[in-house]
Amino acid sequence: MSVTKSFVGVVAGILADRGILELDGQITDHVGEVVGFGYEGASVRNLLDMRSGIAFSEEYLNPDAEVRILEHAASWRPYQPGLPTSTYDYLSRLPADGPHGGVFRYWSCETDILGWVCERAAGVHMATLLSRLIWQRLGMENDAYIAIDSAGAAIHDGGLCATARDVARFGQLLLDDGRAASGEQVLPEGWTRDVLAGADDGKDAFAATSSFDTGMPGGRYRHQFWVPFADGQVVLALGIHGQMLYVDLETRTVGVKLSTWSMPQEAVRFHDTLATFRAIAHHLAPAQRTTADR
Repeated sequence: MSVTKSFVGVVAGILADRGILELDGQITDHVGEVVGFGYEGASVRNLLDMRSGIAFSEEYLNPDAEVRILEHAASWRPYQPGLPTSTYDYLSRLPADGPHGGVFRYWSCETDILGWVCERAAGVHMATLLSRLIWQRLGMENDAYIAIDSAGAAIHDGGLCATARDVARFGQLLLDDGRAASGEQVLPEGWTRDVLAGADDGKDAFAATSSFDTGMPGGRYRHQFWVPFADGQVVLALGIHGQMLYVDLETRTVGVKLSTWSMPQEAVRFHDTLATFRAIAHHLAPAQRTTADR
């Protein structure tokens, strides 16, 4: 599910490091289809941090919410007459209801546009970007897949299919400051620290929103990752129905949970999962230090 978003965020970071994508540049530099609609004037960084002013609703239980219409456009739900026939056709025409660069609002459409921008900047499909920039360079154990819509566009907001062990390898990349086990610098050095620090006004932008109902007091959102605690030492990639990638820089622990809760979001289960990961990480930390001392 939306753990996919964090992979797309890393793709954007690698492309920026290579000079292929300008994070402070305009979406319209790559995707002219949004000219005249809501995303015009938004920057790539607005997408990365989910701070565009686009009008959208992520109410999973509301069949008329934009996130559910997006699923019809993506062919995840049966097509309904009168709806767009592809994700890009639908997303490019969304209106705005606020200024770009304002408060954080968790909208899946942001990542779909971000993935589209990455594809246009690099000139290849997202599946190829994931393969060349992440899978091959990290020496993943298994092949992965990404879902596509009827027009062949990748579902950037939640279409990646990967094993838990390979998702953990991705988490290790974040833990090791962007270096692969081979020693290659895959992600720009300092990317994880930038996620943890967030934008100067990131905490305020995060606190001002009510678009994510599990609650993370003192948290923030940066580069398609969550920072749930005010102390800023834990990074999360999250997907609805209980999926979580947990990266704890203080204890140097990576945890992965793949899940199929019956409900998209359950606050009690979410916080129990987060607390469990944190307890395990702190329990293992003394043993890790002892081993290192030897």
